Amino acid sequence: MTDTTAIVWYAAICGALAAFAPSLGGRAARIAIGAVVGVIAASLLPFLKSMMGY
Repeated sequence: MTDTTAIVWYAAICGALAAFAPSLGGRAARIAIGAVVGVIAASLLPFLKSMMGY
């Protein structure tokens, strides 16, 4: 069964990051920022899911 919460969560995070990506600097900076945002998003998802009762 597909976890739609995770799909929507990462779509929102990636969409927001992509909206700001051109202004974040060079390729290395965008990769580093993307990695940090991914770690934060992955860390917050279980907490948010527990708050929603999943």
